[in-house]
Amino acid sequence: MAEPILKVANIETYYGPIMAIRGVSFEVPEGGIVTILGSNGAGKTTVLKTICGVMDPQKGSVVFQGREIQRMDPDKVMRLGISHVPEGREVFPFLTVRENLRMGAFTRRDSDGVAQDLEAVFGYFPVLRERADQRAGSLSGGEQQMLAISRALMARPKVMLLDEPSLGLSPKLVKDIFDIIVRINRERGVTILLVEQNANMALQTADYGYVLEVGRIVMADTCERLVEKEDIKEFYLGIKEQGARGQRRWKKRKTWR
Repeated sequence: MAEPILKVANIETYYGPIMAIRGVSFEVPEGGIVTILGSNGAGKTTVLKTICGVMDPQKGSVVFQGREIQRMDPDKVMRLGISHVPEGREVFPFLTVRENLRMGAFTRRDSDGVAQDLEAVFGYFPVLRERADQRAGSLSGGEQQMLAISRALMARPKVMLLDEPSLGLSPKLVKDIFDIIVRINRERGVTILLVEQNANMALQTADYGYVLEVGRIVMADTCERLVEKEDIKEFYLGIKEQGARGQRRWKKRKTWR
C-alpha cells in the first residue's frame, strides 16, 4: 500500500451547535483514487470543506504530506497542492472559459507551464477549446463541470477533492467525466478524493472506499469488496440479493498504485 499523502484523524466539525461529522478518520494513499459514499446529509461535503480549510474542525487533525493543515486558510491549503472542485461547479459566470482557467493558475509564475497546462486541459475537454472565448455562465451543466475540473487542474495540484462531479449530468456525460478523472489520475499522477452519490460510478472508478452515514464512517474496504457487500448492493446500487450475481463485471485493476 502506498504511503498516505492525506490523513484525516478523528475530525469533528459543527454547523453552529449541530455536529455534522463525528470522529471521522481515513487515509488517501499517494497516487490513488479514494471515494466517500453516502446519502444526502451524511456529511460528505463537510469532510471536503474541512480538508480544504473552508470549515474548521473542533477536534481532530488533517495531515497533508506530514504537515497538519486543519484550520489553515483555504488559499494556503490550495498553495500546498490541494485543489477543491465544489458541488455545483461554481465557475465565474461573467468571465470567459479561458479567463476561468487562468484564474485556476493565479498563484503560478511559470507562464510556459501555464500555457502547457492550458493545452493539456483542452486535450482532455476539446469542447472547452471551442468555447474558450465564451462566458462560462452560458455553458451547459456538463461543460461547466468540465471547466470546474480543468480550472482546478491549472493549479497543478497533488490532490484533487471532487464533490459530486456527476450531479445533474446525463448518463453519457457522467461516464465521460469519470473517464477523464481516471486519465488525470493515471497520466498526471494526481491523487483523487471523490465524494459521490452515484455509487455505481464511484465504485468502478476508485480503488478504495469509505461509507459515511450520519457523520460517521461505518464501512471501509477496497471497492471490489465493497460492491459485493449486501448493504452496498441494496442501499447504494439498488440490487437485491436474488439475481445479483453476474450483474456486475469488474475490470482487473491494481488496488493501490
